[in-house]
Amino acid sequence: MNPPTPNPLSEWLKYAPPPRPLGPGENWNVFLSYRSLNRPWVLNLYDLLRQHGHKVFIDQCELKAGDPLILRLQAALNSSQAGILIWSKATGDSEWVAREFQVLETFATQKKDFQFVPVALDGSKFPVFVSNRIYLDFSSYPDGPNGGELLRLLHAIVGQPLSPDAAEFALEQDEAFQIAAVKIGAAVQNGRPDRLIQLAQQGGLSWDDSPTLRCKAAEGLTKLGRNDDAIELLGNTCARFPRAVRPKQLYGLALARRGKGNDLDDAQEVLGELYAQGEQDSETLGIYGRTWMDRYAISADIADLRRSRDLYADAFSRAPDDYYTGINAAAKSVLLGSPEDLKAAEGYAAKVQEIVGSQPRAGDYWLTATVAEVSLIRRNYADAARVYQAAVAMAPKEKSSHASTWLQACRLMHKLQPVAADRALIRNAFAYLDDCDQMKL
Repeated sequence: MNPPTPNPLSEWLKYAPPPRPLGPGENWNVFLSYRSLNRPWVLNLYDLLRQHGHKVFIDQCELKAGDPLILRLQAALNSSQAGILIWSKATGDSEWVAREFQVLETFATQKKDFQFVPVALDGSKFPVFVSNRIYLDFSSYPDGPNGGELLRLLHAIVGQPLSPDAAEFALEQDEAFQIAAVKIGAAVQNGRPDRLIQLAQQGGLSWDDSPTLRCKAAEGLTKLGRNDDAIELLGNTCARFPRAVRPKQLYGLALARRGKGNDLDDAQEVLGELYAQGEQDSETLGIYGRTWMDRYAISADIADLRRSRDLYADAFSRAPDDYYTGINAAAKSVLLGSPEDLKAAEGYAAKVQEIVGSQPRAGDYWLTATVAEVSLIRRNYADAARVYQAAVAMAPKEKSSHASTWLQACRLMHKLQPVAADRALIRNAFAYLDDCDQMKL
C-alpha cells in the first residue's frame, strides 16, 4: 500500500469558512455537548474541527479528575463562540437533552453572535422542545461527520449560509461519501480484506478530506484479521492527519492486537503519548487499559493487571454510559480475584447491564458480546451461552473478533469455575476455536 501524498484540503477550503477570530474572553470556537455512547463519532468531529483550525472544547479531553465539573463546563461555555448539541436514540435520555438544550438555547438568545447547532446522528428526531430550531441530520454518516452535511455544519458554527457553489459541492460530497461507505461495509460483510485495501488505495476526496473512511476501512481490516494491513493504513492516516486522535487510537489498538515483536511497546508509546498530551477521553483510556492487560499476559505481574483495571474504571467513571469500559472494568476485577475485587466486578457488571440489557442487539456484534459477558460474570451461564451464539451468528466473518471474545470468556471461566455442563454451553458458541486449555490465559 503506497503512502498517500499530503493533502492540503484545497478543495474543501474553497468552500469551508475559516473559524472566527477569538475575541476578548473567548477561549474556544466550539463547545461540544454529547453523551459518551456517541464518543467515537464525536472524536471524529473533534478531529475534523481542529483540522479546519477551530479550538474545540470537549469535556473528556479538557477536564481532569478533581476539577469542579459544573464550574469548568460553565466557564468553557461562557468562553465559546458556538455550541453543538449531539443527540442519538442511543443516549435514551431526553432529560439530559432538555437540560443541555435549555442552556445552549439561553446562550444563543442572550449572547450576541453565539451559534447553537443541534445535531442528530441516527435519524431519531429530537424531542418536541427542540422542534423550534433547525438541526443537522448526520444519520447517513454513522462513523463520523463527512460529506455535504459536514460543510453545512462548518458554515453553521460561524453563522454563514452556504453559497450556491458550496451547496452544490455539498451534495456531490454526500453522494461520494455514501458510495464509499457502502463499499466498505459490503467488503467487511463479504470477508474481502483485499477489497478494503483496494478502496483505500483508490481514495478520492471523500477519503482525503478526513480520516473517517480510512479509519472505517482499517477497523474492517482488523475485524477480518488483517492487522498488518490495518497498521499500514493507519500509519499512513496518522501521517496525513497528524492532529487527529482517532487514527492514533486505532493504530495503537491494531498494534496491540497483532502482538508481534515490539508491537506492544509501540502501542503503549502511541497511547501513552496521547495520555500525556491530555487526550484522556474514555476511548483512549480504554485502549490504553487493553495494552496493560496485554502486558500482564506477558509479565504475570499483578500490578499490570491492576493498572489495566484502574484505567478502565477511570474511563467508566468519566463516561458512565460507556459499556465497553464498564465491562472491562468488571472483567479485570474478576481476574484480580480478591473478595473486594469480585464485589466491584458485580457492581460494574450490574451497571453495564442497565446500559446493554439482556438480549442480543441485531447487527451489533460487540454490544451483543458484551451482553453475553455480563451474564457470564454474573454467573447466568445459560443466558451467556445463548447470547454468545447470537453474536457469532450475526458476524460470521469476523474471526478475529470471535477469538478475542473467546479468550476473554476463557479467562473469566478460569476464575469463576463454572461446572462442566455450564462451561460446555459457553464452549459451544466458539466450537471452531481452540479450547481454553490449549490457550495461554
